[in-house]
Amino acid sequence: MNMNIKALAISAAMLFCVGSMSAAVDPNFYIFLCFGQSNMEGAARPEALDLESPGSRFLLMPAVDYPATDTRAARKMGEWCEAVPPLCRPNNGLTPADWFGRTLVASLPENIRIGVIHVAIGGIRIEGFMPDKIAEYVKTAPNWMIGMLKAYGDNPYERLVTLARKAQQDGVIKGVLMHQGESNTGDQEWANKVQNVYDRLLGDLQLKPEEVPLLAGEVVQADGQGQCIAMNKQIQALPKTLHTSQVISSDGCTNLADKLHFDAAGYRELGCRYGEKMAQLLGYEPVRPAALLAQKKVEVPADAVTVENAIPGNEFPKVDKERRAYFRIQAPKAKKVIVDICGKKYDMQPDGQGVFMAATDPLPVGFHYYFLSIDGVNFIDPASETYFGCNREAGGLEVPEGPEGDYYRPQVGIPHGQVRSIYYPSAHDAQIVNSKSSNSQCVWRHALVYTPAEYEIAKNAKKRYPVLYLQHGMGEGETSWALQGKMQHIMDNAIAAGEAVPMIVVMESGDIKAPFRGGDNRAGRSQYGASFYPVLLNDLIPYIDQTFRTKADREHRAMAGLSWGGHQTLDVVLTNLDKFAWMGTFSGAIFGLDVKTAYDGVFANADEFNKKIHYFYMNWGSDDFIKGQPIVDSLRELGIKVEASESAGTGHEFLTWRRGLREFIPHLFKK
Repeated sequence: MNMNIKALAISAAMLFCVGSMSAAVDPNFYIFLCFGQSNMEGAARPEALDLESPGSRFLLMPAVDYPATDTRAARKMGEWCEAVPPLCRPNNGLTPADWFGRTLVASLPENIRIGVIHVAIGGIRIEGFMPDKIAEYVKTAPNWMIGMLKAYGDNPYERLVTLARKAQQDGVIKGVLMHQGESNTGDQEWANKVQNVYDRLLGDLQLKPEEVPLLAGEVVQADGQGQCIAMNKQIQALPKTLHTSQVISSDGCTNLADKLHFDAAGYRELGCRYGEKMAQLLGYEPVRPAALLAQKKVEVPADAVTVENAIPGNEFPKVDKERRAYFRIQAPKAKKVIVDICGKKYDMQPDGQGVFMAATDPLPVGFHYYFLSIDGVNFIDPASETYFGCNREAGGLEVPEGPEGDYYRPQVGIPHGQVRSIYYPSAHDAQIVNSKSSNSQCVWRHALVYTPAEYEIAKNAKKRYPVLYLQHGMGEGETSWALQGKMQHIMDNAIAAGEAVPMIVVMESGDIKAPFRGGDNRAGRSQYGASFYPVLLNDLIPYIDQTFRTKADREHRAMAGLSWGGHQTLDVVLTNLDKFAWMGTFSGAIFGLDVKTAYDGVFANADEFNKKIHYFYMNWGSDDFIKGQPIVDSLRELGIKVEASESAGTGHEFLTWRRGLREFIPHLFKK
């Protein structure tokens, strides 16, 4: 175990319950009531920074009993203890209240202690906190909520008030924190219902509204794509109804992939904002917790190495042995810098001298696109080589595998083929865009062509080779298989090992560089990329056969593709069986395929199909959002011979497709 983490675990295990604070009320013990739904309950796993105890100045009165764990002593409902997550219930996560309390500890004088009482239920409507509505609400609650309601005796409001009354024997209630609204999105009476809960709380606890403000947090924004973002307009208008309320902005607070819950960094930021607002209302200058400020300093471990994708002469990006990536950029006038990798955004931290740095969570092995953003403008990291992906040029980062990845790495001591950049004329494209061409007879298109090492040897000057037409996926280009996919190294190594026969590989853009803008996506019916089909059949294949020493017949011609390139492969091969005898898909984007009727019933006669297609292969990743197993099963039921494999631990990514290509090529042209 890492020594720092171990120390935190020991520290957490030493938490103590302090029981009844005193017979007399301490005016310097400020208590806050926290209620709401899942984002107040806590949806993100606490990290090491969050698990370090803030000490006896920040306390929790648990609203339920907690069993003892390896890292935490048992907690008893109604007995004060140090406020270490989870604050809500034993199996919840980080909440805004965690860093709310820590911010107040940092901002207020040392003689002031902070206490929180925390009652929240994921998915609950505001009616679940209204005393006159809760009984009926419990009767109609969804099954997944029943256990959470029971934890509070089927009356979360009553639990909150009961504990608040007990807490008033020890200190003074200074405010109410709420994060609720997602389940009431569009409810025009929501503000009135919140006022109902707030007024009832103050009445039951004999509090004055001018002395106990309510702080209401906005919901996840996710750069305008938040699942319940429409609710923020109602939250922002809450002060018009509830005049003692304050709205806490969630702008820039990072979120989980569901675009509904904040991630750990988002909860920290939102919690600090709650704390800063409350500190101001209490008359103090807000101060960010030292632990959070210290956490912002990015330390690069000695084992971190510069990635292969860095432009030579650059030190960053780097990856360490834990597969964390480190980024650095100089931007002295920037206010906010973000790195976006694998769909997760990380705030880059300034060093005060114009340099911003960030460290990621551990990343999956393989290739990843990434972007940087300065003050809202996305751009490519100037330290990275560029790759066409995501419908545009992007930065790229390879998180290396171990020796198991040698099959896609160049090896010393074996012959190496060539990847040639060619331009060829397309008369069929000219029919569409000849008005834009200086030569009305054709349009020039670009492709890459791999030739095996032996192709250049003099003794093979008359030898001819089979051809694999290899397609990329949506939003990528003709360079993708060579740059991101390392196709040429896979081919060199397989041919040198005698696993694959020497072959030519042709890669073209496939007319799918631009984004898919809707329409039919079913196999055999989509128009996206279909403009490439006549170009391939009538321009590219004849050009390759005329220019290179190919075996120009169906028996020596194969086609395969990843993602949408797999979609294109089926569209082309299954309607041109006179031209292809081998086919494969890697995470093939094949939708709406009725195997009994598709492509004019090509699969209906399995014996005939199996004679024409000598090898049919499909692969996908175990974490892929496109799974090919249902199609494989339905094809096999018809008697179609199709081989398949699942790449363990990978998703819709190039490591899946490298593995697929490696498994596919040894079977080609060996009938």
